[in-house]
Amino acid sequence: MITFDSLTLKAFVEENRIFFENARIQKIQQPTRRDFLFYIRNNGEMRKFYVNINPQIHHICFIEKDTETRRHIEIPKKPPMFCMLLRKYLENAKICKINQPQYERILEIYVETYNEINEKIYLCLAIELMGKHSNVVLYNDDTNVIIGCAHNVGAEKSQVREMAGTLPYTYPPKQNKTDIINYNGEIDFENLNRDFYWFSKSFAKQCEGKNLQDLKNFVQLKGICPVISKDYAQFSLFKELIPDGICQKSVNQMIDNYYTYWQETELFNNLKTHLLTLTRQKLKRTKNSLKKMEAQLKQEENCDKYRLYGDLIMANLYQNQDYTKKIEVFDYENNKMQTIELDETKTLKENANKFYKQYNKGKTTSQKLGEMHTNLSQTAEYQAQIEYSIQSAKTYEDLMEIMPEVLEEAPKCEKKHSAIEPEKIIDGEFTIYIGKNNKQNDYIVSKLAKDNDLWFHTRDCAGSHVLLKGPNPSNEEILKCAKLAKTYSSGANSTKVGVIYTKSKYLKKPPKANLGYVTYSGEKEIVID
Repeated sequence: MITFDSLTLKAFVEENRIFFENARIQKIQQPTRRDFLFYIRNNGEMRKFYVNINPQIHHICFIEKDTETRRHIEIPKKPPMFCMLLRKYLENAKICKINQPQYERILEIYVETYNEINEKIYLCLAIELMGKHSNVVLYNDDTNVIIGCAHNVGAEKSQVREMAGTLPYTYPPKQNKTDIINYNGEIDFENLNRDFYWFSKSFAKQCEGKNLQDLKNFVQLKGICPVISKDYAQFSLFKELIPDGICQKSVNQMIDNYYTYWQETELFNNLKTHLLTLTRQKLKRTKNSLKKMEAQLKQEENCDKYRLYGDLIMANLYQNQDYTKKIEVFDYENNKMQTIELDETKTLKENANKFYKQYNKGKTTSQKLGEMHTNLSQTAEYQAQIEYSIQSAKTYEDLMEIMPEVLEEAPKCEKKHSAIEPEKIIDGEFTIYIGKNNKQNDYIVSKLAKDNDLWFHTRDCAGSHVLLKGPNPSNEEILKCAKLAKTYSSGANSTKVGVIYTKSKYLKKPPKANLGYVTYSGEKEIVID
């Protein structure tokens, strides 16, 4: 990914200067602590000016409706304090001019507004796009005193340039570089970004092999033709630097499309990692509980011997005396002599009753542990299915559909994301449905499946529900669906996977069962090798 550099900012400013000047800031929103939306109107046109100061994808642009949707921008009900500050000073303010300090990655928006006593004042909104030092600063242009900033920078973070309210606003320290416009010597391409202004590392790498005049033309923004590489790995203001790239209509469109892709990718990866972490933690706890429960069940497996001891004692009361440490009796069930340790403070009958109590307690415990073990096993299976769904998710919307299952309660933003239909494949007179998560799997079973439709699922591993709809499917069609069930499962890379299939009328969803969970009967199995 290419970072937003000073030359890209210069091209953006030159392209949009006319719209900015004499425009009014009508509305300000701050979706997160690192991005801002300014609604700017000029000549009857309203545009959304987006500012992102995330260290990895810092940039500015006017966003379109489709890219705004892809960025998944959600406005909080309660705006942050800095947003309230910006609204107080900038809403309905008139933009006088915009400026980029020479060679800097800073956009200055100068506004004309009025203070509490109706005096005209001039403020400056400085948008600094400098990686981890990116910031948004509002200061008084007359006094040069900072009113507020998105991130305060104290002496412990920077001894060179502190940023906070009431402090004077200063530019970053000047770099010891040369303007290539006034240079006529040899070019060292390895140190191009170190020697000259306007050249970031990525832009310098794109310029390798170009002559000095070409480099001067680039810096002077001659022959601009914005382009993005097909894999979105890089962008350029000049098509000749990425000949096989996708041409863009404007500098703004290039910035918007390029960073929308990376912002969407970052949001997707972050959410996927978060959901996987939560699910794996839950699955680990469930598996640990299952191990402990299985150990308890093993201990309780021997409770039958207490019943036998009680029966043997009662059958041999006449042959033995009370208050003894042990007795030796014939075990008629196993056809051998058996020595039974006793509590010598109790009679034989009392010892027998003690063994019967131990047997009844063990039996009850085993029964309850068995039920709990069954429920926990189903929970573990359900959580493994969620983990598979998250891993196989391809889009942010896929993850949003899974999120309510991972979290204890559905997120507030869930309402904005409608349910996604299962994947549908038309194959002649047959239709195949593939569920990508538990919600889609449940929809397939409860809404789409009819009695004679065939249902497929991998045995003993998480995977998608596959439904085959159509009259009298051939063996080839059944095999095809079985292969799809294997492909869309956690066993996709295994050498052999068993796929079960049965008619939908043999499926049952137990009461209060987890989403997507079914029991089945009358199944057949195909081993996919």
